[in-house]
Amino acid sequence: MKRQQERAEYRSIIADSWNRCIGYGLHHDYEPEPANLDDRARETLEKDYEALLSTTETEVLPYYNNIMSNSRCLILLADSHAQVLKGWGDKRITESHLRPWFSAGASWHERYAGTNAIGTSIATRSPVQVQRNEHFLKLNRSIISSAAPIFDTDRTLVGVLSAFSDAYLPQAHTLGMVRLLSQSVENRLIVRQLGGDHFILTLNTTADNIDSPWSGLIAFDPNGRIVASNQRADQLLGEPLSGRNLNSLFIENRNLVLNHSHNAPIQLTTTKRVRLSGLLKRPVSLDTVTTKPARAIPRARPTEPGMAGVSMDDIEHGDPLVRRCADQARKVLERGVPILICGETGVGKEVMVKALHGTSQRCAQPLVSVNCAAIPPELVESELFGYEAGAFTGARAQGSLGLIRKADKGILFLDEIGEMPLAAQSRLLRVLQEREVTPVGSTERIPVDILLVSATNRPLADRIDNGEFRADLYYRINGLSLELPALRDRMDRRELIRRIYLEHRDSGQSDTLNNEVMAALENHPWPGNIRQLVNIVRVAVAIADGDDVQLWHLPEDFLADYESQTRPERKPVFDASPYRESPQANDNSRNDTMDQTLVVYRQCMGNVSRAARELAVSRNTLYKRLRDLGVR
Repeated sequence: MKRQQERAEYRSIIADSWNRCIGYGLHHDYEPEPANLDDRARETLEKDYEALLSTTETEVLPYYNNIMSNSRCLILLADSHAQVLKGWGDKRITESHLRPWFSAGASWHERYAGTNAIGTSIATRSPVQVQRNEHFLKLNRSIISSAAPIFDTDRTLVGVLSAFSDAYLPQAHTLGMVRLLSQSVENRLIVRQLGGDHFILTLNTTADNIDSPWSGLIAFDPNGRIVASNQRADQLLGEPLSGRNLNSLFIENRNLVLNHSHNAPIQLTTTKRVRLSGLLKRPVSLDTVTTKPARAIPRARPTEPGMAGVSMDDIEHGDPLVRRCADQARKVLERGVPILICGETGVGKEVMVKALHGTSQRCAQPLVSVNCAAIPPELVESELFGYEAGAFTGARAQGSLGLIRKADKGILFLDEIGEMPLAAQSRLLRVLQEREVTPVGSTERIPVDILLVSATNRPLADRIDNGEFRADLYYRINGLSLELPALRDRMDRRELIRRIYLEHRDSGQSDTLNNEVMAALENHPWPGNIRQLVNIVRVAVAIADGDDVQLWHLPEDFLADYESQTRPERKPVFDASPYRESPQANDNSRNDTMDQTLVVYRQCMGNVSRAARELAVSRNTLYKRLRDLGVR
């Protein structure tokens, strides 16, 4: 159903473009004259678009040299009016009469050139591919063109990147490459324009692909206000981000992000319970300031769940449901039965897979993890199944083995499998049925020996009903279905909290958490599950700075979230009126006031804002009292 809908939308894009061409008065045999700029006009054009040109030419294209060196392909950069700024690659891809259209100044606007990738991409503000006979003018029907728009930090369309080819080969990959190119240019424009005075947060679905061009990018000021984001970031967060604040997007406290190390991945959970990995780049002005080096903190074990060395003992600490899932998975995996792991974001699906791999007979063989949502849809097939040399525009000269063949004799883990495009689902189904892979552009079938584990955080049955997932593939991957419980439902929650605290505590801190802190952690609803728990514990340990963790070391937004979900109707902690400050207050009343301040602060679980409201004093007054009490 979804595939039919996509085809219908694509046909509609081409049909609408043809209707616009007819409205412009064009006919199929029309042959427009290309612009012929002199040197001075060309220099003026390049000067007007110096930033866009230099960003594309010096910072992006060098990473994609293989696109032009291994294929007969031409890359064009055009401005927002469809006027060519510059081209790179092979101009001999088509008849000589079209070559002037690849020079600076040539206009590919639909009004002059009919339906084409550049002009139609501008008209629709979206990536477009136009096959030979889909061009409105017969003049252009010897080429295949793909294009994607480029937007600046204000989401204004500033240009278009396109690839032209005459190859009779699969072209979906070319469109995917062009989308990556345009996304790369957008990313560099954001960093170039805002990186000097703003924080830049790069986001993706896993830490392994943060440096991919297909990553989200968010620029924000020291107050956490977002001033710009790329399209991928909006897609990952599920909404336009400009003008929003970090605190409204992520469960983690804004200060956790701002103070995070600039060269270490940070795990974040959105308010919609989507787990992401990020990398923070500080403003250039802050990077030049010398900061006190962080003291080394000895760790007994790896600090992040899912790192090397994970065993079954790390998965459960007394919860019967998790133990049963682990036992069943270990038994059936050795028999070659595919496993589907379900559960909310952050419950530990990938940790389970790594533990299964480490305890299986294939522990010496590769574990290849693929996040199906992290690869552009047009590139999923070539990444998974590999391709032959020259299979499509932009293919490597030596071809590609593909991730499935890299998992041969080992385990293939397909995370977020529900996001896999339908075309790739069909090919995967054949691989699982026949245990053979046919690379893109080849007819050779190559045997593979893999054990398959898949994971999803959304019901696949709903996607089947919507035509977004194949029912036959679902039954093929669903040999054993496991549902990992959310943290709030686990019976071993207390022991899990204790273990995670022991992993992250400073060497001088107590081996145990006090009852108040443990109660707050144990009774929290944990929408971000184990990943959120790890981040909260790390923040508390860092704020305590060598002292034992107290309630007020937990982030205020964590305590507020806990309050809002556990106390639907807020009631006053106590009647504060007798303890309000008065000019006539004597020493005894002051002592009573300080005592009650401490009582209220603890009853409010360290939430300064609420405690100040309950005491009817300002936050500054409360902070002063707490300092006098030795609490803050």
